[in-house]
Amino acid sequence: MAEMDTSSGGGHKKGPGVKKGKKLSTRVDLTPMVDLGFLLITFFIFTTTMSQATAMKLILPKDADKPEDQNKAKQSGVITILLGRDNNVFYYEGELAIDASNFKTSTFKDIREVLINKKSSVKELKDFVVILKPSEECTYRNVVDILDEMAINVCTRYALVDITSIETQLVKKTEEMAGTPTGQ
Repeated sequence: MAEMDTSSGGGHKKGPGVKKGKKLSTRVDLTPMVDLGFLLITFFIFTTTMSQATAMKLILPKDADKPEDQNKAKQSGVITILLGRDNNVFYYEGELAIDASNFKTSTFKDIREVLINKKSSVKELKDFVVILKPSEECTYRNVVDILDEMAINVCTRYALVDITSIETQLVKKTEEMAGTPTGQ
């Protein structure tokens, strides 16, 4: 246990016949204080809440009665966004035309306005669907950025889908025409 020894060896007599007592040094045993410190550290470690993992809220679709009706959407409310390399964004509304006349180029800066315009042009909000198709050359950050745009614009119906070979060719040709090299 803790002890403090401060004995000075006797009374307060002074004079020639009085023996001087042996002075002992003051000694404090701090072992119990160390134990108490470790107990407090352990207590606070076990009682604190750890930081919660942050995750994006994911809204899942309702189950349909027929499986073939699950993925159907009106073409007038669909916009497809393709993510290319070097922060390039491409999009088209509805189905891709055979001659690719509705295939357009944009940037992350301008895609918000495109989404807002498309969302406002759709008659019923439940018909508004965004299809996201990242290419092999796009970065993970681009995918996160476009998912953030979905959250910012309150787009509740969107899907992350694999890009088709035709769309990949269109993206590469458009990037080549714009002067962006496609080789690594």
